[in-house]
Parts: sequence; structure tokens; C-alpha cells
Amino acid sequence: MKMVHIKINNIGVEVPEGTTILDAAKKVNINIPTLCYHPDLEPVSACRLCVVEIKGDRLLRTACSYKAIDGQEIFTNTPLVRESRKMAMELLLSRHPQKCTECIRNGNCELREMSDQLGIREISFEYHQRPGGLDLSSSAIVRDPSKCILCRRCIQVCAEVQGVSAIGVEGRGYDSWVDTPFAKGIGESGACVSCGQCIDRCPVGALYEKTHVQKVWDALKDPRKHVIVQTAPAVRAALGEEFGMPAGSLVTGQMVTALRMLGFDKVMDTDFTADLTIIEEGTELLNRVKSGGILPLLTSCSPGWINFIEHFYPQLLPHVSSCKSPQQMFGALVKTYYAEKNNIDPADIFCVSLMPCTAKKFESERPEMRASGYQDVDAVLTTREVASMIKELGVDFPNLPEQEHDDPMGISTGAGVIFGATGGVMEAALRTVYEIVTKKELPNIDIKAVRGMEGVKEAEIPVGDLRVKAAVAHGLGNARKLLDKIVAGKADYHFIEIMACPGGCLGGGGQPVPTTLEIRKKRAEAIYRADKGLPLRKSHENPAVKKLYEEFLGEPNGEKAHHLLHTHYVEKSVY
Repeated sequence: MKMVHIKINNIGVEVPEGTTILDAAKKVNINIPTLCYHPDLEPVSACRLCVVEIKGDRLLRTACSYKAIDGQEIFTNTPLVRESRKMAMELLLSRHPQKCTECIRNGNCELREMSDQLGIREISFEYHQRPGGLDLSSSAIVRDPSKCILCRRCIQVCAEVQGVSAIGVEGRGYDSWVDTPFAKGIGESGACVSCGQCIDRCPVGALYEKTHVQKVWDALKDPRKHVIVQTAPAVRAALGEEFGMPAGSLVTGQMVTALRMLGFDKVMDTDFTADLTIIEEGTELLNRVKSGGILPLLTSCSPGWINFIEHFYPQLLPHVSSCKSPQQMFGALVKTYYAEKNNIDPADIFCVSLMPCTAKKFESERPEMRASGYQDVDAVLTTREVASMIKELGVDFPNLPEQEHDDPMGISTGAGVIFGATGGVMEAALRTVYEIVTKKELPNIDIKAVRGMEGVKEAEIPVGDLRVKAAVAHGLGNARKLLDKIVAGKADYHFIEIMACPGGCLGGGGQPVPTTLEIRKKRAEAIYRADKGLPLRKSHENPAVKKLYEEFLGEPNGEKAHHLLHTHYVEKSVY
């Protein structure tokens, strides 16, 4: 690899050819301010905050996109650079109302942090109002155009990572703004899949989840309501970040304690119904293989992914598993099985989901998700939302005592936990399918071929006489690659797992901000630690799931299971 030698602020550094000035500066601990830059995305040089001066060059260059050239002498803090950055920041602030106390990103706003760093105390320009008011059309995402600084991160992640392009730039020059096609509400345009990746990348409060916090507070104070919360696997690997803990901290026990302190009557685990999903989906896969059914079977746990296939590949809906997501299985069972066992009127049960995902809000309101006769899941809190509720308690979250989930729907296995990482559903399914088919113990329970952050992964696993050909994709742009292969008749797979968000649920749109590749890796490591630490690691070994079938459901994929745990999906127009 060819190396180049440069100086930054008179400090010598050697970097591989093709390295940007921004990355070279990081090697010598020099911080160059950025706003439009995000490590997940290609640089667009829109904010102009990262400009630097290069000796002998008449122009200021953007460090995020300009490559280091051998022999360069670069300066990051000259008077010209400082004046240019201040001017750029004042122009950005002129597009953004100065009402920090009213903003959802107060205390975690990159714009405010950067303006403080640059010493901005006064703005030379008048506030420039863009067209459009608050967009509340989506059941999952709120857009506030008044706060948009036109960094284009949301546009990039939507187009480049997710392959959706639900939003874009309208107008020209300083009068540009971000909007949806035909200026419809984001929930009406059809293209948006509610994944929330735009929220994660937005440096300000121009995009955020539609909150269910007050709805949950109201239920908790209502003496007539029996309020149950279920906790998704990815949340326990990320919630600690909201309280200053390092990425990858596993806070399952502290989370359960905090939720009880908030006043929930029962704290149960979505991992329980993740185990149940494996039994139902694994049985469905085996039935399709034996009967010559439609293959490959596509997983159906991620609601953002389901929205995507309904909009963009409806011809492939017969490939999608009819299993509901673990969230919705849980809601249906809480208001039937749990209600019956505890002699509680399901009308008095209020089911709350704690999720890493904004699309779960949309999913909970789908008309198909009322198998109990009621809305199965009444409210969905993102990781960020539940953190805000816990902060109201004023507790020292990292040092809370650890408690266990409640029975019966709080018992789970390691297979349920790994649902939170890309490849986790596939690995959990293969652990169970192998042992059901062969009647033998799986020789190596850690199926590492389907783990990791590679966009598309493939594996071939011997299961008795059958070699199961599997594929895993995370991020909808990667999903397109597999779906296009199916359409072209080139997908020689039995089973495909797709998660809408990069890294799987642990990189969901409702997780703590920021989320980067390195943070996603650390969250994944936490999830696999949780798996290894559990006494049971295969879904079919879960005693509470076995009891559920014996007492209530009958057999997997049976009539009652189909009514409560399975559904159908429908074609939707894009615009």
C-alpha cells in the first residue's frame, strides 16, 4: 500500500494514499469540526465547517472529502479558516430556530455543540423560514422542517443505505429545503418505510419519533389498567448509552428494575416470543421444504422490511413468512393466554413494547394486528423514549440493583436474545431446525457464518440429508440485492433473513444517537455475551414456550397458533 507523508499544523503524519484530510487529522488527535459528515455515508461537503488551508493552494478545501497528497502542509486553525467556519455556522443557524429548550435533541444536538465549539454568540443573518409546518402524517416519524439545516444526511441514508429515497432536496441555493415527492406528508408519500434511519443520522431535531411517552404515563396512573411492558433484545445492549455507559454495556437487570420503578405491573421479555417465532417459523420452513412450497422463505420480524417489500417488491410477498413479529405475537398472547391465566379482562390490559425501532409504532397500529379482539400492542416506546422516562425518576441507572423478568412470558433462551443482531434470527432458527430434523444435538451451537456486519452473508448448513442454503441481509439497500436475485430466478436459497436496519435491530432507528459501525459492533458483542451467559440457548428448549403449546396453542402452525401468531401482508403503492 502506497503511503503519503503530510504535515497538519506542523505535525508530521503518514497515511495510506486515498485517506481524507479529516481521517489523517484524527490520527494525530486534531479535531476538525463537521456536521454534514457521518462515518456511515459518503461525504457531500454541504456544511463547509471542515474547511482547511493548504500551503500553496488558493482555495480552502473540505477535509471530509479532500484526499491527502504527499508533501502537503495543512493548517486547520488559521484566521481565514476560523472566519470561514464561523460564517458557515451562522448561515446554518439562520436556518434553525434558537429554541433549544423546546427541542427533542436538547442536550444532544450536534449543531449546538458545534456552534459552542466555534464560539458563536451572535448571528449576523435573519432567520430563514422554509416552506411547510410540522409533518405529523406518519405514525412513526415526525418531521420539523423549521429545524432542518440542509446537511443532507437524511437524504443520503434513505437513498444510499436503505435504497428508498423517500425524501430529497427541493428548490435551489439558499432557498433549498428537504421534502417528500409531491410535497406529501412523509406518512402519505408511500415510499417511507418508517425505519427511522433518517432520525439517527439527523444532527438536529428536524426528525424524531412520534412519541408514545404521555400515553404510557397516562396508562400507568390509571388504576383500572393492568400495564405490561415487553423488552426487545437489542434495547438491553444500548440503553446504558443514554446514561453515560460505554457502548456494548449489557443492562438487562438494571432495565428491569427501572421499569418496575416506573410502575409497570409486569415486566416481561420479547425474547420469549422470539423463541416462539423460531418454533412457528422453523415449522413453516420445514413444511414448505417437505411440501414443495414457495422458497426461499423470507423472515418477517422487521416491520420496516415488511413495509419495504409491500411497497417495492409486492410480487414476492408469497415468499414472506406468515409469522408475526415477536412484538405482535407477545401482544396477542398477553390479551388472550395471559389474560385467561390471570383472570383479567383483556380490555383492562395495556400492553407496552420497549423497542429499538420506530417502525414498530407503525406495526402496532396495523389493522391486521388485532387478533385478540383489541389492538394487541397499545404503545411502543423507543430506547430513547424509555430513557427519558427513567431520567424523570432521578435514579442512578448504572448502579441500580439487577432484577429478573416476570413469568411466564419473561423466560427466554440465548436464541431469543440474538434476534437483536443481524444473522440472529437465522442462527436461532438453524439451532432449532437442525435438532428437530436430526434428533441430534447441534455439534457447534455458535453458527458464525451468519454473524458479522458484512452487508450480505451466505451459508450452507447440513441438516440431516438436507443442506440448508441460507442468506442474511441487513439494511434495505442490501435487501434489494437478494430480492433482485429472487426476481431474476437466481436465488438458490431455502431461507433468507432480512433486517431493515444496518446491524439489525441493534442499529434501529429508535436507538441512542449516535450510532456508527463501531457502536453497532459493540452492541452485537453484548448480545452474543448475553446468549453465552444463559443456561438455555435453543428456542425449542424454552420450558415456558413448551407449556404455552401444551396449555393453550396446541401444535406449532396449528389452527389456534395461526389465528393468533400469523398474519398476511398486502401490496401498497409507492406514491
